Amino acid sequence: MSATCQFYLLQVDQCARAAAGAQLDNQRDIFLRAQAAWQSLADRELGNKLAREQREAERAEQALISV
Repeated sequence: MSATCQFYLLQVDQCARAAAGAQLDNQRDIFLRAQAAWQSLADRELGNKLAREQREAERAEQALISV
């Protein structure tokens, strides 16, 4: 897992803890929205990584076929 994705997931965790400890509803909502945004970034980063690995595997396969 990349450092970027790890950072995003750390932020997700921090927002979740902050939301759980928030005493005001509007604070909790802000932390929960931030948590969702960080999770979205982490999911996108993981999706990009998987797509990149798939493309690399396809290129390697094509290189073997071409030889």
